[in-house]
Amino acid sequence: MTVKVYSTQSCIWCKRVKEYLTEKGVEFEPVDVGADREAAKQMVAKTGQMGVPVIDVDGRFIVGFDKAALDEALGL
Repeated sequence: MTVKVYSTQSCIWCKRVKEYLTEKGVEFEPVDVGADREAAKQMVAKTGQMGVPVIDVDGRFIVGFDKAALDEALGL
C-alpha cells in the first residue's frame, strides 16, 4: 500500500493527519507542496484541490483529516 500526504509546514490539520498515521503504524511519504511547486501542481491536477491536507491511499484521494475515510481506505 502506498500512502502520500500532501501538506504544508504551517497546516495544523496536516500535522494531525501525519501524527494519526504514525500512531496507527502506517508508513507514508510526506509531500510538502509549500516547498515543492511541481508536487503542488500534480496534487491540483489529480484532485482539483488547492487546500491541504490531501491524502493519497493507492490512488484514492481523501481531502482533509477525515478519520472515517482514512480508516476505511487503510483497512483499519
